[in-house]
Amino acid sequence: MADELPGAGRPVERGTGERPVLRRFPRPARLAGYLALCAFALLYLLPFLIQLATSFKTEPDAAAHPMSLLTSHPTATAYRRLFGMSGSAESVPFLRWLGNSALVTVVVTAGRVLFDSMAGYALARLPFAGRRTLFVFLLSAMSVPPVVLLIPKFLVLKSFGMFDSYGGMIVPLLVDAGGVFIMKQFFESVPREIEEAARIDGAGVLRTFWSVVLPMSRAPLISLTVLCFQGSWNEFTHFLVSTQSSRFDTLTTGLAHFVSGGLGGGTQYPLKLAAALLSTVPVAVLFFCFQRYFVRGSNAGSVKE
Repeated sequence: MADELPGAGRPVERGTGERPVLRRFPRPARLAGYLALCAFALLYLLPFLIQLATSFKTEPDAAAHPMSLLTSHPTATAYRRLFGMSGSAESVPFLRWLGNSALVTVVVTAGRVLFDSMAGYALARLPFAGRRTLFVFLLSAMSVPPVVLLIPKFLVLKSFGMFDSYGGMIVPLLVDAGGVFIMKQFFESVPREIEEAARIDGAGVLRTFWSVVLPMSRAPLISLTVLCFQGSWNEFTHFLVSTQSSRFDTLTTGLAHFVSGGLGGGTQYPLKLAAALLSTVPVAVLFFCFQRYFVRGSNAGSVKE
């Protein structure tokens, strides 16, 4: 029988690196740290829990106990009024707000992802005169506060006849300097050998971008989609200066008019908080579904070969 190998039967050592940072502390210290983190998490979630609980209260109960998480008489009257199922004469056009927000968000997100990707690829790969100057202007546009552009934006929309229309709501949001910068940084990290191989096979610039480079950009594209969806869904100042009629109200502008008392008197805390809660659901669901891609895409292009 062959001699046994030295060390046979011993457990295999898996790595000799240092222990994780948390494991260097004793168990009581780690437990105290976890408890502190849980306490901060609950403190952060408390406003959302109050919002959820208040949306199921009656108006007298919400006015008498605004911070309470429990109610003796839970009711879904606020949600029925929002969706027009209560038969009340004081209806809230929530479905119209929701439809306008969904339409604008879908179109703006699709257009912004497409145009930002194309512009980022052009700045990263295509040699043309003034490319560096254009990139400097891009960085300068990112440093300008959006509130400074409100009045010029209103004047431009008025001059082009796009004020108080879906075109005025959508077209100025189709390109974003931050999105172009994110995609440019990622495309610069893509090895040029891949594009050169595509060109040897006869692919042009557009075919290389669409069929070779863009499929490799899954993580930054998903990250950009989440950012664009969140930004256009929560957009307020642009819609405030680009529209005037109530039929173009989105969730943000409609809720602002509602909270300011433009749609009836009284506090109406359950109705207002129910509308605000429903407006946050799509963004929260999208973020949690694509969280890992969002984190991965945020680091795209930070390390170059």
